[in-house]
Amino acid sequence: MERSGSVNADPGPPSDTNGRFTQWRNWAGFWFLGLCNNFAYVVMLSAAHDILVKQESRNTTASNFETLGLQVGNGSNSSRYDCNPVSTAAVLLADILPTLVLKLFAPFVIHKMPYGVRVLLCIVMASSSFLLVSFSSSVLMSIIGVIFASFSSGLGELSFLSLSVFFTRDVLEGWGSGTGGAGVSGALLYSGLTQAGLSARVTLLIMLVVPFFMFISYFFLLVPPSLLPQWRSRETEYAVVGSEDRRQLMDESEEEEEQERSTIERTTGPLTITEKLHVIKGLLRFILPLGLVYLAEYFINQGLMELLYFPNFSLSHAEQYRWYQTLYQLGVLLSRSSLCCLKIRKIWVLSLLQVLNAVILFVAVLYQFLPSAWLVFVIVLYEGLLGGAAYVNTFYFISKEIKDRHREFAMAASSVGDSLGIALAGAFSFPVHRYFCDL
Repeated sequence: MERSGSVNADPGPPSDTNGRFTQWRNWAGFWFLGLCNNFAYVVMLSAAHDILVKQESRNTTASNFETLGLQVGNGSNSSRYDCNPVSTAAVLLADILPTLVLKLFAPFVIHKMPYGVRVLLCIVMASSSFLLVSFSSSVLMSIIGVIFASFSSGLGELSFLSLSVFFTRDVLEGWGSGTGGAGVSGALLYSGLTQAGLSARVTLLIMLVVPFFMFISYFFLLVPPSLLPQWRSRETEYAVVGSEDRRQLMDESEEEEEQERSTIERTTGPLTITEKLHVIKGLLRFILPLGLVYLAEYFINQGLMELLYFPNFSLSHAEQYRWYQTLYQLGVLLSRSSLCCLKIRKIWVLSLLQVLNAVILFVAVLYQFLPSAWLVFVIVLYEGLLGGAAYVNTFYFISKEIKDRHREFAMAASSVGDSLGIALAGAFSFPVHRYFCDL
């Protein structure tokens, strides 16, 4: 009498028009949730160069930073790489460390928080992040805003991946495509609006519409199944299911009732710590390759991209950095939207290719042999294709290969893979930045 609460499966042909419409609404709902959830995170990384640019001011000392200045280059730096005083990896770490901590521990306790409450919390924190950064008067205040965006994105990712097990498996295609869409739209909008003349502050305030769309997508676009614990915790859900099943056993003998009760608790009750640790051990074959992809990927993005500066190119240093980020995110969008056409089980191949990318660009920064930013544009687009493919295929095969009872926890726990790789990339980027900027 197993009731895992999971209906995750490959979608069959809908039985009627209403079924097709519901399936479409759920796919679209997860697309918009992926878009809105990752939007603030992407915008903060796209704004990293601007957040850290040093500005001269008559009312401040030379050590103060204007939060979102759009000054071209850094006139006080004599390095051939036109370095910021602080690496953009500082913003990366502020953007990922809260997410990493959350993903390490939350899967063990998050079932106590209903899904509806989690989504509302994500919306509040994403809105707060835009407001804090846009009205910030110091780098510290900006970093606090970035941390809010990180918590919102991390909580949203592990919650929505877990939520997907209550729907047919095609919603993962929508989620993957939406998160890729967040990358390209966030980076493109920030780059386009600031380059068109809007201040970074106004640009970030305009983006407050994104948390509102998350609210609409979750509470009005999705068609939740009856099993979804919207406003009650999973423990309450298990208790209700268990009590219903036990009432059905009252007319049976006491011995049979005890045996059936034990079976119910094993198949519908919350996972024990031992079970969760066992599941995590089995997930390492997914988590480690995904983490390696993102380690190489974000070492490029936040450790090397800022140093790939071409002074004789038509774009300024800040503009080159923004378009690197935008093209990378375009590659992510294309590959995360490809699940319906191409599925890649061997994630480790993508890991090796991404590491090779990182090595090539590191050598390029060291010896400056690349002739133009146009070649870098092509490389970072390819980098995004690899990273997006690794992400969406990892979670697709987890949803396909993990048992129903473990799937909700597994989807949340596996989300730590990319965050762990990104955090390590941020840590590695600091000494690299210092080394090159001292040349």
